[in-house]
Amino acid sequence: MKKITFAFVSLLTLAFNSCTTLKNTTTLSNETWELEYITGPRIAFDGLFPENKPQITFNTAKKEVSGTTGCNGFSTKYTLDVQTIKFDENFPMTMRYCEGGGEQVFLKMIKEVNYYYIDAEGKLFLNKGDVPMMRFKKITK
Repeated sequence: MKKITFAFVSLLTLAFNSCTTLKNTTTLSNETWELEYITGPRIAFDGLFPENKPQITFNTAKKEVSGTTGCNGFSTKYTLDVQTIKFDENFPMTMRYCEGGGEQVFLKMIKEVNYYYIDAEGKLFLNKGDVPMMRFKKITK
């Protein structure tokens, strides 16, 4: 009987520890994320964004996201529910000339996003269903 109890307690401890290690304490709020992967054209990532990589910052209190497309600054609203996310179609932004074509790719992809998650390494994934459209790393400013 002691072996069964010991085995049960060991199994419970293992299950509890594995669940707690999967939790990610990183949130979207007031974090700045830099794009490190985008799906789409067969152009090298550095070719799409020759000067700067896109960055986004979430303001969860105002339900706004702002950042850069790698060239122009933008700001828009978003809705969030558990792990679903939807960005407004309206993207007010600056109107600077951009090289590389990455801005159009970035804007097209972000408007298709409907799901997000943060993995165990702290990377932010913006997906269309199960398909990763963009991956960001958290940066400190």
